[in-house]
Amino acid sequence: MVKICCIGAGYVGGPTMAVIALKCPSIEVAVVDISVSRITAWNSDQLPIYEPGLDEVVKQCRGKNLFFSTDVEKHVAEAEIVFVSVNTPTKTRGLGAGKAADLTYWESAARMIADVSKSDKIVVEKSTVPVKTAEAIEKILTHNSKGIKYQILSNPEFLAEGTAIEDLFKPDRVLIGGRETPEGQKAIKALKDVYAHWVPEDRIIATNLWSAELSKLAANAFLAQRISSVNAMSALCEATGADVSQVSHAVGKDTRIGPKFLNSSVGFGGSCFQKDILNLVYICECNGLPEVANYWRQVIKINDYQKKRFVNRVVSSMFNTVSGKKIAILGFAFKKDTGDTRETPAIDVCKGLLGDKANVSVYDPQVTEDQIQRDLSMNKFDWDHPVHLQPLSPTSVKQVSVVWDAYEAAKDAHGLCILTEWDEFKTLDYQRIYNNMQKPAFVFDGRNVVNVEKLREIGFIVYSIGKPLDPWLKDMPAVA
Repeated sequence: MVKICCIGAGYVGGPTMAVIALKCPSIEVAVVDISVSRITAWNSDQLPIYEPGLDEVVKQCRGKNLFFSTDVEKHVAEAEIVFVSVNTPTKTRGLGAGKAADLTYWESAARMIADVSKSDKIVVEKSTVPVKTAEAIEKILTHNSKGIKYQILSNPEFLAEGTAIEDLFKPDRVLIGGRETPEGQKAIKALKDVYAHWVPEDRIIATNLWSAELSKLAANAFLAQRISSVNAMSALCEATGADVSQVSHAVGKDTRIGPKFLNSSVGFGGSCFQKDILNLVYICECNGLPEVANYWRQVIKINDYQKKRFVNRVVSSMFNTVSGKKIAILGFAFKKDTGDTRETPAIDVCKGLLGDKANVSVYDPQVTEDQIQRDLSMNKFDWDHPVHLQPLSPTSVKQVSVVWDAYEAAKDAHGLCILTEWDEFKTLDYQRIYNNMQKPAFVFDGRNVVNVEKLREIGFIVYSIGKPLDPWLKDMPAVA
């Protein structure tokens, strides 16, 4: 029986290995992590991450050919293929601070593999890593090899949260990068054979190592760039009276452009986009390409501008002060159908409002109070370190309350901000919400989910990103 081991039981490792176990009953899959609480959760009925369809997959395989364990060394030693899916946070100090990826966890995983291995292994990069990481890992393994042979492959993940299981069942492509040597090609074939259990042959692409590593960064940069492009247009739409939904619909009808990722919003979030672009910027700078670095840096600048613009819109609409006013925040996750809050725009919006002394009341159907308080009190890149290395008990932010439904959040509020496009926010009883709010009652729709006309008929003053401005807002400055 072929044995696969994955180091790292997070958003990537857990679902990917569960699907491999489901589709390849003849392969034994072990997911290992040093976090006892995380492995305990994977072995319980309450999985540590929320992903539609994940529960069913895990329950079908767990205990048969899918195992979650803290005995990292045993499973790594026994496996023929070792996936490494550990955190690669952005460095906060030292060389490349604020841009470069911190490969501390990756390096310690590589050294541990070298320590415990007694047989040849294929080591697969699953984490998003900077170009040339494979080379560094290869050096660590070969210098500590004790006669054991290693082949390094890059197999980046292209999962979208909220649809990860669907993406794994029917991927657009599976990318495997390896050395262009006979041994490298043999390793690529071994991993190809795993995916070939359910992925059509023409969707499995083999490349060299650097192409695979760079393709992942490039794909995320292109996606984020589209969002920043439409968000830049949204500011122009507000200034001119155009409607960004109509503009993006017209643009998306061009088959060369297509309609995906053209929804204007308060900004992009998630664990990858910002991190990967910063990484790309750093690699460009290191390779003497400052013009290319600046081009990609602008994608993040527009995203930061969009969040700041939204906060300024809220404050300026409310007589230029939100001090002591209750503001309801509907949605905290970075997008619907996930409980993930990593780099969510809600963090910057809430911090902006709190900086102006607002009282913030948050409701999100999937995010816990502990997570929200943690996010609002953590430093910028802290979230991307393993939980046991994050600040322990965050000092909870006093002006923040976390409530159990949207109506409670909006009660007695002066304004309501929609920051995640959860479907339930489309069907709320806005008349009931209006009746219980302070007047004038404001709705700031950061995801364009509400029916603006209906809300205005009820009596709300509505700001919707990229839409013609409410007469109330026309005289207010957009960005201070």
